[in-house]
Amino acid sequence: MLVYPEINPIAISLGPFQIAWYGLMYLFGFLAAYWLAVKRTKKDWSPLANNQIEDLILYSAVGVILGGRLGYMFFYDMESLISDPINWFVRVPQIWQGGMSFHGGFLGVILAVKMFSSNEKVDFVELIDFVAPLVPIGLGLGRLGNFINNELWGKTTDASIGFLVDGVVRHPTQLYEAALEGLVLFLILWIYSQVERGRGLVAAAFLFYYGFFRIFIEFFRIPDSHIGYLFGEWLTLGQVLSFPMLILGLWIIIHYRFKEE
Repeated sequence: MLVYPEINPIAISLGPFQIAWYGLMYLFGFLAAYWLAVKRTKKDWSPLANNQIEDLILYSAVGVILGGRLGYMFFYDMESLISDPINWFVRVPQIWQGGMSFHGGFLGVILAVKMFSSNEKVDFVELIDFVAPLVPIGLGLGRLGNFINNELWGKTTDASIGFLVDGVVRHPTQLYEAALEGLVLFLILWIYSQVERGRGLVAAAFLFYYGFFRIFIEFFRIPDSHIGYLFGEWLTLGQVLSFPMLILGLWIIIHYRFKEE
């Protein structure tokens, strides 16, 4: 059993000016994506030139933040929309009152990349193949931010890898996600994308593996208290939202294989 170290969520504090670790994780994720994107532009098959990367990251950052926030409000706070729709829109930019949703951020990035591809006259499918390996590092860092914030813990456990939190030993599902959705997914996509693949296959691999990892980890994670389980004691909203990703990724891969034959 490990003991949660009670990390201060504020990384930098200068009087009234504070910077949280969670915010820094987003910044580090964007910086990592920029560095990796520059490396990918050196490939002969890259759809982008080096001087286009800054705009791509800017579009994607806006998509992540707006999509993540709107996704959280829509998927996890629909009750507020129904009861008080005007206040709901006021709360959207107040990221300190609620969280961010991966699935919302994912949709936000897809929309942002689509807008970028239209403006820059770049093939959209080739662009999402280019972008897919840039994402996992940011996902992993975000989950480390959740760990620092002492949130999104898993179910109770007797395993030695469990963390003692508030007198209860729990699965560190944030670290599981940081490892699988961050490091492992990055290695899979980065290695897989080092040679030119069929159109859409790298993006399909992202969809499939992320969906699989997220669905698996949700079995150990405690669902949001105001939502709970959707069926029995095992089906969560995170699994429901991730299942279409897994199926779409698998369909693209199978469709490509049959088309190739």
